[in-house]
Amino acid sequence: MIRFVLTGILLLLMTACTSLALLPTYDLVEKGIMIQLEQTQQGLQQKVDLDFQKFDIKGVSITQQQPLNIGNLPAYHVQGTYDLIFKLPNQEISQLQKPFDIYLQIQREGKSWRLLLPEKNDRTPSIWHSYLIL
Repeated sequence: MIRFVLTGILLLLMTACTSLALLPTYDLVEKGIMIQLEQTQQGLQQKVDLDFQKFDIKGVSITQQQPLNIGNLPAYHVQGTYDLIFKLPNQEISQLQKPFDIYLQIQREGKSWRLLLPEKNDRTPSIWHSYLIL
């Protein structure tokens, strides 16, 4: 009887540790935002012929993490805010408390994450663009 109780407790602890390890970290969210901004920046540079030297992200604050499945793999819909600093050739522009809304998906082996961006003009995403984060 004691063996069954100890086995049950051990299984609960292992399950709790595994689920915690699969949550997106602040570093992962920041990298996801960076990739999303890089994709947006490329389109913007082509349209307005503006040369972005680089940008920094600081002050990431996660307000919501919603677990879901996309393509039969676990994913998270993560929302919050961040501070963005654009470095232009002759000036620096800061935008504080910008909202973000990203989808992060852990891969089957559990070693890497991907940023998922829904197809543009798709209100209920069925087509996703995937970018490796780590």
